[in-house]
Amino acid sequence: MPSEAVKYRRDGRVAYITLNRPQVLNAVNKALEEGLAQALQRFDLDDEAWVAILHGAGRAFCAGADVRERFHDPGPGERDADWGAGMNPEGFLGRCVNWKPVIAAVHGHCLAYGMVIAAECDLIAASVETRFGLTETLRGFPGGAAWAKVETFMPSKVATEMLLTGQPIYASKLHQLGFINRLVPEGGHMAGAEELAAAVLKAAPLAVRAGVRVTRWPWVRRAAEADYYQAALRLHRTEDFKESARAFLERRDPTFKGR
Repeated sequence: MPSEAVKYRRDGRVAYITLNRPQVLNAVNKALEEGLAQALQRFDLDDEAWVAILHGAGRAFCAGADVRERFHDPGPGERDADWGAGMNPEGFLGRCVNWKPVIAAVHGHCLAYGMVIAAECDLIAASVETRFGLTETLRGFPGGAAWAKVETFMPSKVATEMLLTGQPIYASKLHQLGFINRLVPEGGHMAGAEELAAAVLKAAPLAVRAGVRVTRWPWVRRAAEADYYQAALRLHRTEDFKESARAFLERRDPTFKGR
């Protein structure tokens, strides 16, 4: 069963999965990560649910990883392979049994890990005020696998700009580039997602699932390749990575030294 950090309910053929840490803008900690995996597995195995809407409680979809928990020095006792658990190329949706569509209803902030989650979803409805960002580089962390997922659906130099600068971009720009299916007024993200869900439910479910399976395959393959190229860098053991975490917690700009 999902943890309190993630809620699951079903209304007819539609499952609603809620990221439920609104007090920290749904930042991803271990509980949310595990809860989301469990909720998506529950949806995958729920015969009555044919489409899911994934959204965030409170003021944002997801502001990224929980810095206090995830961005720390793993120390000599922790293996490198274990440090990044849950951030594997297959992510949350790259491997399942029934391949049912998931729609992201996005608002507020959709940054770093949050943008990765949204990119894995098959369709996206976003409200106009939403800011998307691959902000990993601002934390001294490699964002290649995240870039690969985004760039699969938005092949442009804008995706590279997002990766190299870490600067957020508003939903309207990404809608123009094809990353977002429905751009809706502020507060309309759930209605936009439900409109998409209704359209999906008019199609034959097994044919829809075949489409989901084939369209997820490219980003899984590309993310795996990107992860392979960047894993050996072990950036989470660099001085810059540690400085970024300290600066975030101390509410100041980091001073990077390139080592």
